[in-house]
Amino acid sequence: MTAEDGTASGKQNTLYVGALAKGLRLLRAFDESHTRLSLSELAARTGLDKSATQRFANTLHLEGMLDKDPRTRRYSPSHAWLQMAYAYYWSDTLVARAMPRLIELSQTIGETVNLAELSDDHIIYVSRLPCKRTQFAASIAGRRLPALSTSAGRVILSTFPEAERAEALQSWPLQPYTPRTTLDRGRIAELVAQGVEQGYVISHHEMILNETTIAAPVRSPGQQAFAAVQCSVSSHSWPEERVREEIAPYLQDIANSISPAPDDQDART
Repeated sequence: MTAEDGTASGKQNTLYVGALAKGLRLLRAFDESHTRLSLSELAARTGLDKSATQRFANTLHLEGMLDKDPRTRRYSPSHAWLQMAYAYYWSDTLVARAMPRLIELSQTIGETVNLAELSDDHIIYVSRLPCKRTQFAASIAGRRLPALSTSAGRVILSTFPEAERAEALQSWPLQPYTPRTTLDRGRIAELVAQGVEQGYVISHHEMILNETTIAAPVRSPGQQAFAAVQCSVSSHSWPEERVREEIAPYLQDIANSISPAPDDQDART
């Protein structure tokens, strides 16, 4: 949901607090490409006027949510964000349930293993176990990527009812990350269809050149997935057939073993 969408829906909700929403918009202005922002930059990224931006930024600074450099007067995320992430991990029981199996797989194959959850039309990595070749950006939990551009997102989508799957294939966003990122929605539909048939999806060169990823769905009791276990390997060392033979069975076993039971409080419907 965009900030504009949130504002539009909020106007129809009598419990919606517009001032709080604007403050949250300020926090969402920060990402991997915008880590330290001036008031002018915050105003430009949020669409708020400079006076409102100054008031919200100062309040968030005094409340400990933003740090402020006394020399440059630029704002940046504070340690409070890590505290909130810590609380999130304790609330998401899937992470705790999955971690022993993810560590087991990572140690067995010596490659990167991730746990991703669906976040609207994106996926977000909630747990990441890197290997020696992993780049820094690919080692940080919390990275959010277009679902259609990832094997995790594609395999989650493969479990959706057919009509919902078709709509998502046409409307969910795409973004190029490498010269070989797939932007052809027809080709993506074929990969998702493979996930329906075989229970996993393999993708190549989507986020990093010469990287192959494979993902298997973590299903809710209703059989629609809300998460996926994903493994990333070097395309040079792991031909696709080897990935299918040596990783796919492990990945599917782990995904099935950590799927919530019907009476699990963390079960998604």
